[in-house]
Amino acid sequence: MVVRHTERRAGLITLSVCGDVMLGRGVDQILPHPGDPELRERYVRDARDYIGLAEALNGPVPRPVGFAWPWGDALEALGSAAPDARVLNLETSVTRSGSFAPGKEIHYRMHPANLPCLSAARPDVCVLANNHVLDFGRRGLTETLGSLAGAGIRTAGAGRDAAAASRPATVPLDGGRRLLVFSFGMPSSGVPQSWAATGSRGGVGFLAGPPDAAAAEVTGRIREMKRPGDLVVISVHWGSNWGYRLPPDQVATAHALVDAGADIVHGHSSHHPRPLEVYRGKLVLYGCGDLINDYEGITGHAQYRDDLRLLYLPSLEPGTGRLTELRITPLQARRMRLCHPSSDDCRWLRSLLDRLSEGFRPCSAPDPEGALTLRAA
Repeated sequence: MVVRHTERRAGLITLSVCGDVMLGRGVDQILPHPGDPELRERYVRDARDYIGLAEALNGPVPRPVGFAWPWGDALEALGSAAPDARVLNLETSVTRSGSFAPGKEIHYRMHPANLPCLSAARPDVCVLANNHVLDFGRRGLTETLGSLAGAGIRTAGAGRDAAAASRPATVPLDGGRRLLVFSFGMPSSGVPQSWAATGSRGGVGFLAGPPDAAAAEVTGRIREMKRPGDLVVISVHWGSNWGYRLPPDQVATAHALVDAGADIVHGHSSHHPRPLEVYRGKLVLYGCGDLINDYEGITGHAQYRDDLRLLYLPSLEPGTGRLTELRITPLQARRMRLCHPSSDDCRWLRSLLDRLSEGFRPCSAPDPEGALTLRAA
């Protein structure tokens, strides 16, 4: 999708949000400074094997690639849309550590020298409360936090103690407004309770309680930080990797978070897009799907078309945070790079989003570049 900044309706605030950005493992290995490729998975012991799977499906992947390679056509879409703020879920440790977290089969890490790959997308906030940020223990988390801070990238959802992990990232917006991004992980996505930050131990922001309790915990933090005119994103790592069905407690939690003051509930963990909703005028994304990973060539869930990726661009009314429209850029992973999908794939996504969307009018026909637009009903 291409949305020119000058075409935006006057006064609206447009954000870009996306799901999991997984720059470790195979992606790290094609970048200029690959780290140790060792893995401890059941079937794969070398991260470079994931490059081989992608090449077997779609052809050779050059090595090393430039830092912008994994983003591909997403960078043009972001540049043309010129969002006021960019938020993504970074689901990768940024560390040289070889101390694999025990009890986990899958571990993600990227070498700190490859951070220019992340910076290529110019994220304003990387949320970190997910089930991979401590894949290399608290020492790996400390290096991750230090590396991101050193690159000038704001983070939310992890820190050296509970106060830091629960503190929102703050992005200045026009007119003296601010975007506050809170980030939490929930056990339904595989975030262990032991990863929760405490008063004396680093870790992630963690919500384990039922919907009312989770919302009550968040409400106090929002009231403490939010000023008139601010917008609030609650970014939550929750739910299963596959499937479209939403558990009732997840819906209840999302609604409770909006009632608590969220203007957007930014859900992630699923490897494909899940339902989306307008609740009380606010956007709820139950699962954004992955944006960048090394899953190309992995089989087993073809019906979900996880090769198709979405970049979400919601436009909100300042002051109220109400959603006016949601523009979506479809992308496709090929040769470990995001590219524009075919018109047939865009039509498939349009049909899927119409089935999964509640509180929206039907998708508009894709524009010449395949963009989809949803407007609140």
